[in-house]
This record gives sequence, structure tokens and C-alpha cells, in this order.
Amino acid sequence: MLSARSLFQEILGNDEAYRLFCSIAAGGEAQGGWENGRIAALVPEEQRALAPKIARHGADEDKHGRIFLALLRKRGLDPVPVPPATDYTMLLERRGIGLPHALLRGEKPLTVEDIVTYLAHSRVTEQRAADQMEMLTTHFGDHPEVGRAIRMIGHDEANHLAYCHEELLRLARRGHGRTIRAVLRESARAEARVYRDVSLAVMARMGAILGWSRPKALALALGIRAVYCRERLTGRRRMVTLRMPEHRDALGRTPATEPEFA
Repeated sequence: MLSARSLFQEILGNDEAYRLFCSIAAGGEAQGGWENGRIAALVPEEQRALAPKIARHGADEDKHGRIFLALLRKRGLDPVPVPPATDYTMLLERRGIGLPHALLRGEKPLTVEDIVTYLAHSRVTEQRAADQMEMLTTHFGDHPEVGRAIRMIGHDEANHLAYCHEELLRLARRGHGRTIRAVLRESARAEARVYRDVSLAVMARMGAILGWSRPKALALALGIRAVYCRERLTGRRRMVTLRMPEHRDALGRTPATEPEFA
């Protein structure tokens, strides 16, 4: 029977598949760390109080990238180049979602509208990340090789999502509600398509590595497309609704002192 648990178990059990998985994850986290670091440096004066939280977000993403590389080192594996079709952050930028890298490479301060766009985009992508890590924690949180890393990253992703909700609600109260709603809807539509395409590309490569039969590969591809259709019809509300998180100031609190996974 095909399930997320059985698929990830197959990936864990094969060095080449595991190497590709960790390389893709490390690359995406490192890219997120760079983006947040640049945004923190360019925050406009009227939103300077956000800069430390954005920097903390970026530092967490950098940490996650190091964690995935450490998982590879534990097996004596080196990272591999990330195939372009599996590069989630690059494909989102190409669809015009989030802040353009050309803007982030400059030195001109961002606008408040840029910060709204960044937070709305992050609310959508962090929902995806939090959902994925929750699933992995459920099935592999006690795994002797990857369990601690999964739990640590999952905790951070939940904090990132809470921070996005809280800051967007604050900005909505200051008159940015209409823009926030528009950017959330646009980001959710584009993210769902990118996630579908990246999932198909990753599974195609995993299937080639793991020697999946044609019926199995076809069933997985159909499943990915079915999830996308379900999200379009009924699941998008989860990605665009805002609610005050139970844990407030998630990125303003002193981080846990647990040593970084290695």
C-alpha cells in the first residue's frame, strides 16, 4: 500500500535517494535563510521592530540547511546538485511569488508593501512546511537516525507559521487587510501549482533511483495530481485564513538552548 510513511521509509533505506532528498531540502533551507537575511537588512524604518524576528527566521532556515547536510555526513554522503525542476524556491520566484532576488541583492530599503508581500508569501509556504514536518514527526519523530532532526525542524516551522499569522494580523489592523487578502490568494494559487510540479519531479527522480514499476510511478503521480485538485477545490482556505496563534511572539522569545543537531 502506498503511503507517505512507506515512501519516506524507502527513501531512508537507499543512500542515493536519501542523498537527493537531503540535498534538495538543504538547498531550499539555505535559500530561505539568505532571503530572510536580506529582508531583515532592508526592512523600512517604520517596520524596524520586525527586523530581529525576520533575522531569527533566516537563522533558523540556515540551521535547517546545516542539519540536512549533517544528516548526509552521518552516512558519509556528499550533497548532490539540486535538479532545477525540484527547486521549490526558485520556481516560486519565477512565478513572481515573494520578493524578487534582484530587489534583495540591492541596498534600497524595502517598502511596507514589500513586507506585507513577504509575510503573506511566507504564511503560505510556512503552512506547507509545517504540514510536511508534522507528518514526518508523526511517522518518524522517534527514528534513531532522523527523529531528533525532524522534531527540531518541525518545532521551528510551527514557530515560523505562528509568527506570520500574528504579524499579518497586526498589519491588517493597520489598514493593509485588502492587500494581504489579495497576496495570500495569489500566493496560495501559485504555491499549489509549484508544489504539484516539484512533487512530480522529485517522485520521478526517486522512482528512477529506487526502480519503481511503471504502475507504482503512475499511481504516485495520479495521487499528487489528486491532492492538487483537492486543494484547488476545498483546501485553499487553510492557506489563506489568518488566526491569532496560541503561542504569541514566537520569534521574539529567547530560543531554546538545545544544541544544534550534528
